[in-house]
Amino acid sequence: MKMSEKTSVLHVAVLFEFPTLNGGEHSMLSVLDALRSAGTFRFTALAPGTGLLADELSRRQISLREFSVRNNIGEKLSFDMIAQRLSGLLHELRPNILHANSLSMSRLTGQLSPASLPQLKRTGHLRDIIRLKKKVISDLNRNDGLIAVSQATLDFHVQQGLDPLRCRVLYNGVDTERFQPRDRALFRSRLFPSIPAGHCILLNVGQICLRKGQLDLAKAVVGLVRKRGDVHLAIVGQRHSTKQESVGYEAAIQQEFTQAGCAPHLHMAGYRDDIPDWMNAADILVHAARQEPFGRTLLEAASSGLPVIATDVGGTTELLRPETDSILVPPGDVASLTAAIDRALSNSEGCRLRAALARQRLEANFAIENAADQLAKFWNIEEDRGID
Repeated sequence: MKMSEKTSVLHVAVLFEFPTLNGGEHSMLSVLDALRSAGTFRFTALAPGTGLLADELSRRQISLREFSVRNNIGEKLSFDMIAQRLSGLLHELRPNILHANSLSMSRLTGQLSPASLPQLKRTGHLRDIIRLKKKVISDLNRNDGLIAVSQATLDFHVQQGLDPLRCRVLYNGVDTERFQPRDRALFRSRLFPSIPAGHCILLNVGQICLRKGQLDLAKAVVGLVRKRGDVHLAIVGQRHSTKQESVGYEAAIQQEFTQAGCAPHLHMAGYRDDIPDWMNAADILVHAARQEPFGRTLLEAASSGLPVIATDVGGTTELLRPETDSILVPPGDVASLTAAIDRALSNSEGCRLRAALARQRLEANFAIENAADQLAKFWNIEEDRGID
C-alpha cells in the first residue's frame, strides 16, 4: 500500500460516541486496520467500555480507553464533566491527533478549549447530512481539519457555513477481498434453506430507522408478493432508538407483511457480523434510504457483485452510476421502487452486467487501500501544516 512518505509513527486517538457498530464505526475500523499494517500509525480508541464496538476493538487488538459522554443510565453528562474527563485522558495519552468519528463528536472536539489540551491537532469525520444550528457550525469550524464522506455531504454543510478551507472529501473504502463475488447457491442454502430455489431474495442492510426507508421497501415488496409471489425480503440490522416512534416504525414494517397475509416473505435477521455471507446469498440489495451521505452498505454490495437498487440521495451517485452499475429511484417513492425491483427481476442479464461494472468501479476507486492512503495523507498534512 502506498502511504505518506513520513516515517515517524503518529499516535491517533479516535473518539467514538456510541458502543454500537454501524456504518461509521465499521468504516473507521477497516481503515485503521490498513494503516496499522503499514506501521506508520498507532491508535487508541476512546469509546464506551462495553458493547459491540468494544468487543470488535478487542478482537482487532486496538487499544481501548474507556470514555463516554453518558453516565451509567444513559443520561448525557454536562459539558464541563465531559471536557474534564476527555482532557485528562488526552494529557495521559499525549496523542499527536485527536480524531472524532462522527459529527457530534467533531462538535465536541471543536468545543474543547485548546488551553485545556496537550499539544495536538483536532480532526473529525462528517458522516451525516442534517441541518445544524449556527453554534454547531461554529464549534465544528474550530477543528483543525474535517473529513466529509462525500461531496454532497461537504456541499450541504458548506452552505450552512462550514469553512471549506478546513474540509476535504475522503470517500469510505471497502475490503474488496472480504467482500467479493462467491458461490451464491452455497450461501443461499446456508442462510435461506426454506426458500424455494426459484424465488428472489431482496436484501436490506442497515440500522432500522425512518431515514433508512425500510417501511417504503416493505410496502414495495408486499406489492410485488401480491403480484408474483416469488419475492422475499431479508432485513439485516437492528433498531437502536427506544423512542416510541422508532419502536412503532419497526413494528409497522412487520405489520405490512402480516396484514397482507405474507408474513413468511419477511425475514428479520437482526444484527449480524457475517455480512459478506448475506451479500453472497441474496439476489439484489435494495437500499431505500431517505437520507444517505455515502452508504457503506452500497460499497459492500457492489464489491460483492450483488446488483443494487437504491434511492438517489446524498452521495449515492458519487459511488454508483444510474443505469450503468445500479438502478436509482427517488426517495420515498414506493411506486418507483416497486417498478424498479420488478424491472430488475425481469432482466437478470441486465442485473449481472450492472453488478460486474459496479465491482470494477469499486476495485478502481473505492478499495480500502485507497481510503487508507488518503486518510494517512490527510493526517500527515494536518500534522505538518500547524493550523491554528
